[in-house]
Order: sequence, then structure tokens, then C-alpha cells
Amino acid sequence: MNDYKCVQCGIPFQIYTNGYLFIETELNVTSDLFQNIGANCWVAPYEKLEYAEYLLKKLEESHLQFGREIRSALSQTKVKPLLFIPAESLLMQLQNAEIISTIQTGELISYLQPIIHLQENDRIFGYESLLRSSCADMISPGKLFSVAAKSGMLSLLDQRAREAAIIAKRTYVPKGVKSFINFLPSTIYNPEYCLRHTFKLVKKYEIDPSDLVFEVVETEKISDVDHLKRVLDTYKKQGMKVALDDVGSGFATLDVLQMLNPDFVKIDRHYVDHCDKFPEKQQFLTEVMQIAKDLGIIVLAEGIERPEELEHCRQIGIDLAQGFLIGRPSERPAKDIILI
Repeated sequence: MNDYKCVQCGIPFQIYTNGYLFIETELNVTSDLFQNIGANCWVAPYEKLEYAEYLLKKLEESHLQFGREIRSALSQTKVKPLLFIPAESLLMQLQNAEIISTIQTGELISYLQPIIHLQENDRIFGYESLLRSSCADMISPGKLFSVAAKSGMLSLLDQRAREAAIIAKRTYVPKGVKSFINFLPSTIYNPEYCLRHTFKLVKKYEIDPSDLVFEVVETEKISDVDHLKRVLDTYKKQGMKVALDDVGSGFATLDVLQMLNPDFVKIDRHYVDHCDKFPEKQQFLTEVMQIAKDLGIIVLAEGIERPEELEHCRQIGIDLAQGFLIGRPSERPAKDIILI
């Protein structure tokens, strides 16, 4: 049994097993450091990546092409984990050394997409922060999150994304204008501890907590509503606002909205697309508006790309709007929006 600290929040905990490096091959592994566990599968324990490298060197000495290829990738990565990681996560890190380095070193920035208030002369209400890499070979956000999820680094990436968004707020977004910041509830196993880093940054940069809106971005994947409520309540206790994204994908029900009590709901693009032409979409938007009105929730229509969509949302009383028609994400956002 060994004592470790969480790489995200620093809280100590214990593990009862080491990490293991698995090798599946029909060739004979001569190293006495590996143990045959049957079915042509060999295993060796490790706790630090340095020792994993030593094991792979032994494989290379056994003339396994697999060992040579993996060790070559290993020599290029900067990863030095404090905790054990599964073999498949290790291999994903080795195969994506550049992306892992980007996450580890925090080479990330936020692009900002404007959000306007439809009922107040289209004034800029806020900006959504969207994660981008700052390295020369820009890595797509989808690739970043995909690799992070498969390599056991999703919590760290989510924390880095929140940090980049807070820095963008301090740098580009004036006081009184909201910053919508995405987060993944599944990476926050204990909100009181895991969000301490985020709250410290808010204080460090002297940002008004009420200017920050933390936005759930995976509502369709969340089955533990009680846990999500604890996360949202933790943000609220700090004076921050919360939002549910992609409403219409499973969370646009009265019971769930009453339980979570978000400050904002963002309507999924599917229901906004050509909403001026399809009665079933118009009915859905009207129903969401009624639920939100009863609960005191502000509604935001996202993904607006046509003037007709914008005007329909305005006419039925939707408060906020976001989309390419209004403005594309950029590192230095425009302070004024001119709708054509």
C-alpha cells in the first residue's frame, strides 16, 4: 500500500496495487523482470515512468520490435506521472507525446465567442470560452479531449481549460460582462477539493465571481444528477453562476431543471436550426421558454447562423443568442456586434 496525492487537488489518498505493463506477443520474452501470466501475455509492475522505460529497454534487448517502437516514443515524452497508470493509458501517452506535452505544460488558450441579449438592443452580454492549443501546430479541441480521455489526463485538461478561460476573462472581458466557461462534471469527483485551484485563480486575478458562468458540457452523458447538483451548488456557494448546455438532449424536463436550478439553459443547436420553418421545433422552444420562465432561468439559443432564426428567437422572448451569425470565436473578440 502506498500514499499518493491527487494530481489535480493535492488531497492524499492510498492505492493498493501498482501499475502494470502488459506485453502480448508470440515471441519469447527473456527478461526475468516479466512474468508469464498465460495466453502469450507477459506482465511487469511499475510505479514511475522511469521504471517503465527500464522495462521496455529489457524488451528491446530481447529483440522485440514492439519494445523498440514503444521505447522510441517514450524517449520523446515529458510525462512524469506521480501515480500509477494503466498500461493502455501509458501507451496512449507514448503515442501522443506532443499532445500530452501540450496538456502538461498548459500550452492552451481560450478563444471567445460573443453572446448577445436579444431583448436589450443586442448588447454584448458575455462570451463563451472555447479551448484552443497555443502551440505552433494547433491541435484541435476534439483531439485534445479524445487523447486526454484515453490517457488518463482528462481531469488535468479540464482544469487547464478552466484556467485558460479565467486568464482570458481577466485579459479581454471587462467587468460586468459574463464569461461562460465549460467544464466536465465527471472529472470533479469531490467538488469542494477539486475546484479549489479554480477558486484560487478567481481570487488571484481579482475577478468578480458573479461574472463567471460555469457551463456543463456533457449533460447527455450524465446519469448521476445528485453528483451534478453538488458540483453546481459548489460553484454557486462561491457566488458564481451555472448553466446547462444542450438542453433538449435529456435535461429539458421540469423535474430535473427544478432540482438543478441553473441560472442559464442553452438550447441545443438541433432545435434552433431553421426553427422559423418547423412547427415542431417552434413548439419545443415555446415549452422550454415556459419552463424556464416559471423557474426564473435565462434561456440562450446557440448555433444561430441565419437572420430568420435570430428573429424567431427574439419574437418568442428568448433572452440570449450565440452563433456564427453573431460572431465567430477569436482570441481577441470584437467589443461591438454589427448584425447584417
